[in-house]
Amino acid sequence: MPGPSTVLVTGAAGFIGSHTCVELLEHGHEVVLVDNYSNSSPEAVERIAKVAGRPPAAVYEADLLDRRALGEVFEGHSFDAVIHFAAKKAVGESVALPVEYYDTNVGGTTALLRAMRDHGVHRLVFSSSCSIYGDATKVPLTESDPARPTNPYATTKWLCEQVLHDVCRRLPEFSVLALRYFNPVGAHSSGLLGEVPRGVPDNVLPYIAQVAAGRLDRLRIFGDDYPTPDGTGVRDYIHVMDVAQGHRVALDHLDDERGMRVLNLGTGRGTSVRQLVTAFSDTCGTPIPFEIVARRPGDVAELVADPTAVAQAWGWTAERELTSMVDDAWRFQLLNPSGYAN
Repeated sequence: MPGPSTVLVTGAAGFIGSHTCVELLEHGHEVVLVDNYSNSSPEAVERIAKVAGRPPAAVYEADLLDRRALGEVFEGHSFDAVIHFAAKKAVGESVALPVEYYDTNVGGTTALLRAMRDHGVHRLVFSSSCSIYGDATKVPLTESDPARPTNPYATTKWLCEQVLHDVCRRLPEFSVLALRYFNPVGAHSSGLLGEVPRGVPDNVLPYIAQVAAGRLDRLRIFGDDYPTPDGTGVRDYIHVMDVAQGHRVALDHLDDERGMRVLNLGTGRGTSVRQLVTAFSDTCGTPIPFEIVARRPGDVAELVADPTAVAQAWGWTAERELTSMVDDAWRFQLLNPSGYAN
């Protein structure tokens, strides 16, 4: 297997980016962090160093759309690979702000690819999304199932994949792995790193955690009339540290073949919103109050991965169960009641 390398991580202070940086640092990689902190905090960078036991090689506050700033990052280091997380990620917000989502997600990716090409960096792990599958007609979903994005966020991820396909066809020296991970939840087991949304959470588990902690009065469940066993949406929840590990392992397999490859990261198990609420209630020891409200635009009934392909390609599978996801999320909430401000 390839040894330690120097890796640029974009969106490094975000939820998945920060946990991936810890995973990389703990496995001997030199890591350069880039983030504009539009939906994250510099405090996450300090936490990364504390959890990993050593600091990153460098940290840059920069926006990928700032070509000059991005060029300075590449000119200051010799990168072996890039892991690209930087993006806007809220489904509901993307419906309201499509221009901003296309600008940041697609524009940021093309800006990064330009900088990589210009500086001779040809190895990329792209943080894609299961939302590309959209309103799926069957589950579990394989990588060959058609794209059916139902919201601008999902469409931006799909468009980025098309851009990457085109780049690899034109520039055969590129090796790209697009990881379509399903619903990342949980936190680092130390309780020092977790999901810290700004304002009211868009994702269900931090929302539940804030209700359990008394910061919010009740959970809003968007629809209970989906064609699922209990009427609420079903998702394949995967622990954030499994997602982080998947991105780290992807680095070891970038050279397996040239060109663009797509792989799912998931558990293959679906959990409904009601089941998730019950699991969290069991962990925190108190009922989670909730109300049923109208469906949210862009949401779909069920998204569950078929993780067979990545298991066959790498011998890798997600290891952590739902109980671990919920326990770690609750521990982080208890230790950080106001997020990283503590």
